[in-house]
Amino acid sequence: MHVRFDIRAAAKTKWYELLVRFVFGGGITVIAGLLAKRYGPVFGGLFLAFPAIFPATATLIEKHERERKAKKGLCGKERGRLAAALCARGTEIGSLALICFAIAVWKLAPMLNFAATLAIALAIWLGTAFLAWRLQRKHICSRI
Repeated sequence: MHVRFDIRAAAKTKWYELLVRFVFGGGITVIAGLLAKRYGPVFGGLFLAFPAIFPATATLIEKHERERKAKKGLCGKERGRLAAALCARGTEIGSLALICFAIAVWKLAPMLNFAATLAIALAIWLGTAFLAWRLQRKHICSRI
C-alpha cells in the first residue's frame, strides 16, 4: 500500500464524516481544557497532544476502503484494516515528532528568543518525523 496525496478525496468526503471528526476533535480538546483547569497546564497539555480525530479518521478510512473494494465485487475487509493500520502508523510518527517538538520548546524557550526556539523545534519535529517514517518504511519493506 502506497501513501499518496489525492485532493479529490476531500470532495468525496461526506458532510457528516467531517462532523464526526469535528465532534471527536472538539471533545478531546474540551476534555484537555478541563483537565488543564483542574490539574494544571502541564497535565492538560499531555491530553491536548492526543491525536483527537484519529479514532474517527481510522474508522472512516476502513469504511471507504471496504466500500471501494465492494464496488469491484471484492471483499475489502482486510484492505480496510490495512489502510486503518497505515493511518495509525502515521499517527504514531506524528505523535512522536510532536513529543520531540514539545521537549525542544520546553528546554529551549528559557534560553532563546521565540523565533529561534520555534525554528529549532520545527526542525527537530520535521527531522524526527522524516527519520521515523524512513525507519518504519525500511522495516516494513524488509519484511515483505
